[in-house]
Amino acid sequence: MKAITISHYGAPEVLTVRELPDPVAGAGEILLAVKAFGLNHAETYMRSGQWGEVAQVTGIEAAGVVAEDPSGRLAAGTPVVAIMGGMGRTRNGSYAELVTVPAGNVVPVDTTLEWTDLAAIPEVYATAWTALHDNLAIESGHTVLVRGATSALGQAAVNVAADLGAKVIATTRSAENTAFLENIGATEVLLDDGQLATQIRERAITVDSLLDLVGNSVLRDSVATVRTRGRVCQAGFLGGLNPVTDFAPIADLPSGVQLSFFGSFNFGTPEYPLSAVPIAALVAKATAGTYHAKPVRTFAFEEIVRAHEIMESGTAGGKMTVAVG
Repeated sequence: MKAITISHYGAPEVLTVRELPDPVAGAGEILLAVKAFGLNHAETYMRSGQWGEVAQVTGIEAAGVVAEDPSGRLAAGTPVVAIMGGMGRTRNGSYAELVTVPAGNVVPVDTTLEWTDLAAIPEVYATAWTALHDNLAIESGHTVLVRGATSALGQAAVNVAADLGAKVIATTRSAENTAFLENIGATEVLLDDGQLATQIRERAITVDSLLDLVGNSVLRDSVATVRTRGRVCQAGFLGGLNPVTDFAPIADLPSGVQLSFFGSFNFGTPEYPLSAVPIAALVAKATAGTYHAKPVRTFAFEEIVRAHEIMESGTAGGKMTVAVG
């Protein structure tokens, strides 16, 4: 099979298209013929070596068809999406024509979407849905702030939260993104200058929960932005992976504020079965246009280096996908 491999850890140029032996599905696994895959910041960390030793083939999500299911649960040719299950970390991932995935991380779908459009949905929408429901417990009428809203995950979170009836405050570093964020469901858009807590106090806004996709660089400010007994969930690291220096809960975490983390690498574990996420319903909403889930750009398989360059530069403006074949 044709696959994109990490020749050694480093810049986007280390990604190399080469031939590898076809994988074989073992017990509890499904072999997928990949039609398209989504691009995620996690893959830049894997490629660069920031997450230590990882698989030769990266890629944490895929859209395609079942090539073989040894259990007989899914027939060959069934359209599916797949997320995580060690892909890209402990096993070869989706940057390939074929990939084996734990059966619990594969979900059949029924949609008229093009493969490259379908590939834009699984990782970011499953993550957004889980963080908003499990970690933040949002309800209709809640005010939710999405920090880093112009990212692919941020846009998915704005879509999901607005569809649930929440008032969504979205942040961006550029005023040029205001109209776009309002169009996908944001009630209000703030320019993130690193001092959101001050802006929120000046506007006398009560924030019930905050989804932080910028990460450690703004954590102190994020926990100071929500109301007493409000919730903050960190689910991204757009601001970098450096740890929070000298974070002291007694000084930095307001009393009553609940701080949590969600990592989508948990999908498929007993604690976070993918069956608990309504993937089919999320895909249906994207198909119907309720979610603005279309990728901002699609690449050919051989354009992977350029795709990673754009993703790493932070100029993508949303989800990007790659067509296979």
